[in-house]
Amino acid sequence: MKLLASVMEQVIKRNPNEPEFHQAVREVLESLEPVAEKHPEWMAAGIFDRIVEPERQIIFRVPWVDDSGKVQVNRGFRFQFNSAIGPYKGGIRLHPSVYSGIIKFLGFEQILKNSLTGLPMGGAKGGSDFDPKGKSDNEVMRFCQSFMFELARHIGPDTDVPAGDIGTGGREIGYMFGMYKKLRNEFTGVLTGKGLTWGGSLARTEATGYGLCYFMDEAMQTIKGKSFKGATVVISGSGNVAIYAAEKVFQLGGKVVALSDSNGYIYDPDGIKLPTIQQIKEVERKRISEYIKYHPKATYTEGCSGIWSIKCDIALPSATQNEIDEASAKKLVANGCFAVGEGANMPSTPEAIEVFLKAGVVFGPAKAANAGGVATSGLEMCQNSMRYSWTFEEVDAKLKDIMINIFKNSSAAAKAYGFGNNLVAGANIAGFEKVASAMFAQGITY
Repeated sequence: MKLLASVMEQVIKRNPNEPEFHQAVREVLESLEPVAEKHPEWMAAGIFDRIVEPERQIIFRVPWVDDSGKVQVNRGFRFQFNSAIGPYKGGIRLHPSVYSGIIKFLGFEQILKNSLTGLPMGGAKGGSDFDPKGKSDNEVMRFCQSFMFELARHIGPDTDVPAGDIGTGGREIGYMFGMYKKLRNEFTGVLTGKGLTWGGSLARTEATGYGLCYFMDEAMQTIKGKSFKGATVVISGSGNVAIYAAEKVFQLGGKVVALSDSNGYIYDPDGIKLPTIQQIKEVERKRISEYIKYHPKATYTEGCSGIWSIKCDIALPSATQNEIDEASAKKLVANGCFAVGEGANMPSTPEAIEVFLKAGVVFGPAKAANAGGVATSGLEMCQNSMRYSWTFEEVDAKLKDIMINIFKNSSAAAKAYGFGNNLVAGANIAGFEKVASAMFAQGITY
């Protein structure tokens, strides 16, 4: 970087010991060098300096009482990053790993991801280091109510609309929405991922996984003339993204042979049996190792990184950040993998991405490939505003159109700036240009 080196230096100085945020910003700024050259007016207006600094950072304590009567204290976050094109929008992550660097990285990525959808949504992210695993429903409820007691004053349907993320599913959204409604005495579309009987959208559960496949199918056909049909696919994770990506892969004629959770992975060469996975993960809430009790021909391996040594045509990392390193990327390429689509946020390290791009792998970066979830959240906001609901088929069709357009816009931006089929650069540029032009038009706000 030349023009934007000082921006990166400032990010590191202001946000020490937050490597995830540094990684996310560096990857974007490296793509934006030619944009900075083309738009000196944006440089003069401090657009690049401003977009890496959150408009508002909210950190608060979350006290709650566990079932034994002991007071527990967690830390809550909401980083409202950018509202140039619409109200803040982004998920709430509940996981022990959550700290300011994770929330900043996710919030920064959300700016560009939301921009790519074509819907009027700004970027934000929130969460807590609370771990819902192993907690009773009443403990989760007490935490969520305490969390929302503080958060409620900072959000609203035209201000900031949070959603689910890791650890925050329908149960947690329900508890948070109930508390918000009580505090504000109003029924609004303030949260997305709501239940279908109280403002939720059909296809929201499936959206990120389905959208990932719609994006990758379009990318593979356009760039390589290939598709999911007849392909062997490895997917990491076993949450909503992984499960519904697997479902869509099967619908498109592919075969998923591996899934994982934080403990290890299963391999079923005959194809993963999704009803079993859904029973284990969504109903029983157990570990994925239970799968081999139902299907003894399958194998289970402790540890997660080995999943990328399984021979496959397409890899869809859908678990967590930085799960594919350089060594894993080289194994995938050596085994003939021709496409990688990121279902999780930033699951590939910069070194791994470099391996994929050099090898000519069709690489779908997270901010483009996994935008289906927030796109359908945006569609839920539309339905809430209209007091109306679309059918599953209507939402799914809109989702597919959005994902195909994200690919086309990312591809066009990459080519326009001389990046060829580099969709990482293309997605960064396409998302950024829309936000930057809005920021420039609105002036330097104080």
